[in-house]
Amino acid sequence: MNTNQTITLSRDCEAVQIPWGQTVFLTAGTPVTITQSLGGSYTVVTHRGEMLRIAGKDADAVGEAPPSNSPVQGISLNNSADIEKLVWDQLRTIFDPEIPTNIVDLGLVYKCQVISLPGSWYEVDVAMTLTAPGCGMGEVLKKDAETKIRGIPQVSDVRVEIVMDPPWDRNMMSDAAKLGLGMM
Repeated sequence: MNTNQTITLSRDCEAVQIPWGQTVFLTAGTPVTITQSLGGSYTVVTHRGEMLRIAGKDADAVGEAPPSNSPVQGISLNNSADIEKLVWDQLRTIFDPEIPTNIVDLGLVYKCQVISLPGSWYEVDVAMTLTAPGCGMGEVLKKDAETKIRGIPQVSDVRVEIVMDPPWDRNMMSDAAKLGLGMM
């Protein structure tokens, strides 16, 4: 989908105000400009200047197909290292709604631990932070991470924790993210 494209919502849908994290409802016929379309969600701006995030489940409201829920196709999941690789891959599909970079390359994920359980099941623990302590999008990003990790076969339990220590700073970003954002 082209960004900076103005479209008219085809149906009512839920959205989240950026950066406050409050849920709002948009009605069919509302014009919005899509500023970012990454990771299965859409950052839009209304004619009143409100920045909002529309989830992938409501992609049809912006004229797109909902994202596929299958993170695994033809991948062998034989051990915790395979599961961990897939968890990192899933986390890379979650994008900050204001910055066109995924949460891994932004340096927001501090820990990803995969624990083997009986019966070929796994538990996943993730600790992540936010670019700003007061960001209301924390719960939205946390839920995205939980949902995407739960979609991995053999994962029976997921815990995602938002932590503020150590505080995030721009030096935690990958070189690729810095380059992509014109910071190198």
